[in-house]
Amino acid sequence: MESGSNGEEPTSLDELYSINLMPSELFLKFRKELQGLRVGVNLEFYNAPCNEFLGKLVFKPMSPDKKWKFIYEPLHQDVRIVSKKIPVTKYLNLQVGIGHNFQMHATGWKWKLTTCYGGDGISRIRNKTSLGLFPGMDFRFGWRADYVLPEITGALGTGDPLFNMNSGRFHASLDRVEAILTHAETE
Repeated sequence: MESGSNGEEPTSLDELYSINLMPSELFLKFRKELQGLRVGVNLEFYNAPCNEFLGKLVFKPMSPDKKWKFIYEPLHQDVRIVSKKIPVTKYLNLQVGIGHNFQMHATGWKWKLTTCYGGDGISRIRNKTSLGLFPGMDFRFGWRADYVLPEITGALGTGDPLFNMNSGRFHASLDRVEAILTHAETE
């Protein structure tokens, strides 16, 4: 565990353990299912590090083996085709995409290698949890937990302390809240 700025361990419980329930991202998603295609309008509000708004149009096939989605961002004049997350190993996923920005007249591709575990020198769990209120109305919560497990060490006759306890750390946050309204096609 890293020590505080003065070389000593933080003593405040607030420094060691915290839970933040104020999301930094709020999404409102409207979806319409049409002939095997899901058409979506996403309104995305970001309040950290600065207030920002982003609108997106999303087209995605409804089939269980869907492999792509098409995204258009009118404010940034971006279009992208993005693959679904492809499992590389049990805990590692790869996602690739190609896009064009009309403002910059630029075409390029991106890739992203992700996992729900791991962080910058500490253990991290990231996850999304869905809650269906009723047909056509869902909430999805994106959350993160960073932790360092407690550690107890000791020594005898080595010059190290006889007993040393590192109390660990735990910081959890609710990063994203999504309200998803879906209108299914009726036949």
